[in-house]
Amino acid sequence: MKRDFSEKELARAGSFALCLSGSAWIALAAGHYRLAPVLCPCMGAGSVRPSTSVHMLLAMNPPASLAVGWLLMLAAMMAPALIAPVWQIRVLSLARRRGRSIALFTAAYAAVWMVAGCVLLGIELAAELLAPSALLVATPAAIVALLWQCSPVKQTCLNRCHAHGTLSAFGAAADLSAIKFGLAHGFWCVGSCWALMLFPMLLHQGHEASMAIVGLFMWGERLERPRPPGWRIRGAGRAIRMVTAQSRIRLEDRRNAATA
Repeated sequence: MKRDFSEKELARAGSFALCLSGSAWIALAAGHYRLAPVLCPCMGAGSVRPSTSVHMLLAMNPPASLAVGWLLMLAAMMAPALIAPVWQIRVLSLARRRGRSIALFTAAYAAVWMVAGCVLLGIELAAELLAPSALLVATPAAIVALLWQCSPVKQTCLNRCHAHGTLSAFGAAADLSAIKFGLAHGFWCVGSCWALMLFPMLLHQGHEASMAIVGLFMWGERLERPRPPGWRIRGAGRAIRMVTAQSRIRLEDRRNAATA
């Protein structure tokens, strides 16, 4: 009975996360919000004074619009990675507190990523203003992302993303524990994913497509089990094996149905 309850809550958490992610991708694909800044051709490369460039940049890219675009991108990319912690909150919280605890956890998690977004968007805007070509920006970002992906610190952050502590059940302590859980999970998630997030942000074309690919990769690597920190190539091998196995099963079912 307890196992059936856990599986049901996991299915609910997964459905909610996937619906949220899909809705955010649809909103981004509609083009109302951008993940990349809009630049005037006269900006950058020393053609205008830096103070003038910054003023024009802010006028063409309202901070509120960038914040909404970042929040949508965060929901699109990170919602699938929150299935496990949201499932844990649903299982460990009292029925009357589940929605409240999930909301507090999500708000704290998003707050950490919004702060990180200010830094990453600042780097993106500075690169757009100062770099003479996209290649000089994207190449170092790709090298940094590759090194970070293979580093022991990356593995430490991934391991901590799997560490889900206990939650208090009653009163203010329950609210505080949900907030702490969200802040901690957001912190380690930023530590794990910041370099992978930055690289597609610095590409001049294909931001949404590259972000979608990175999002799938980050979801896949979350399925990997914790490992001792060390220098190694990390990927989404387990996710690929799961998709391959499911594809084979469905293909065999179709063949059996066709021959029946």
